[in-house]
Amino acid sequence: MYNEIQRRAKEMQPVLVDIRRYLHQHPELSTEEVNTGKYIESKLREWGIPCKGGYSKTGVVGIIEGLAPGKRCVALRADMDALPIREETGLEFASQVPGVMHACGHDVHMTCLLGAAKLLKDTCQEWEGTVKLIFQPSEEDFRAGAPVMIQEGVLLDPAPSKIFALHVLPEMDCGKIGYKAGQYMASTDELYLKVIGKAGHGATPELTVDPVLMSAHILTALQQIVSRQAPPYIPTVLSFGRIIGEGRTNIIPAEVNIEGTIRTFNEEWRAKAHERIRLCAEEIAKGLGGRCELEVDHGYPFVYNDEEATAQVKETGISLLGKENVEELPLRMTAEDFAYYTQEIPGCMFRLGVRPKDVMNPSSLHTSTLAIDEECLPVGAAMMALLGIYGK
Repeated sequence: MYNEIQRRAKEMQPVLVDIRRYLHQHPELSTEEVNTGKYIESKLREWGIPCKGGYSKTGVVGIIEGLAPGKRCVALRADMDALPIREETGLEFASQVPGVMHACGHDVHMTCLLGAAKLLKDTCQEWEGTVKLIFQPSEEDFRAGAPVMIQEGVLLDPAPSKIFALHVLPEMDCGKIGYKAGQYMASTDELYLKVIGKAGHGATPELTVDPVLMSAHILTALQQIVSRQAPPYIPTVLSFGRIIGEGRTNIIPAEVNIEGTIRTFNEEWRAKAHERIRLCAEEIAKGLGGRCELEVDHGYPFVYNDEEATAQVKETGISLLGKENVEELPLRMTAEDFAYYTQEIPGCMFRLGVRPKDVMNPSSLHTSTLAIDEECLPVGAAMMALLGIYGK
């Protein structure tokens, strides 16, 4: 089947390019993927694949049965949502939606899964079992996406024994795939600190309680939670990207708001770190005459790639692409709501190389200039199809 799937995938290249470019031109934000879902449903029905929409409002699930459909079931997942980023690639098929862009490669993910769906449908008399296609919305939104689809029964009737997903990797050459067994991507939580003082004139600081100064002390002190309190064998990142103090050159504001993220790979330490952050920030503010309130928006758990599922990805990649095009990857501190699926059933998220040829420093994910080599599309489609056929 490897040669057959590879041949068919290559022949599909023009179709895959058209699909990807349509999706790229018409991005939709988390929870708003209405037209994206309709487009996916139309493609699946065009190819004779039974499907149902409405999961987590805009998600779509398709079912493809081979011979002996009750023998096994494997799920394949792709995310659908775009990001609030204004595209600056200059491509002729750039986003037509102002301020919205597929800057995380979800257009590629959907295209590869649609391609896999067509490959699986066309060969369904040559393999056994059932493949469940999960087109999931709102990966970029903590409160929607994977956990909602799971609550709505996406992993039931039929229940898959394994789940696979791919994600683009701009730093990896087109035509390659990457994998990592075990812990792969970090948990993620958003931190919102409100540092509260007393406003006043910048010329009379003795009459104020300065939340700007308190914030500076808090931000500096919080870094020691990673350098001095985090267990050295547990990767941890604590970063702050937004500080808002609505004062002026001669106005000390009443409060400062700080936003950041903490990412790690251990649930016990994750909970403990939240309390360490809270205690440190509150005590520093109190010592300087003010107070600090912390809100933690709990995000995704860490992604755990099942060893057996990852071995299947590796073996499939080598059989399809050759050993030289399959790479083992390091840990990543980025996060993915695919983690929720891997808490329920064994699964693996692998990487698809998309770096254009002769590009030494490709733009990274979540940037306005992200570009991919569309030669990756048949590779991703073939990989997903083969994992659907041979996954156990």
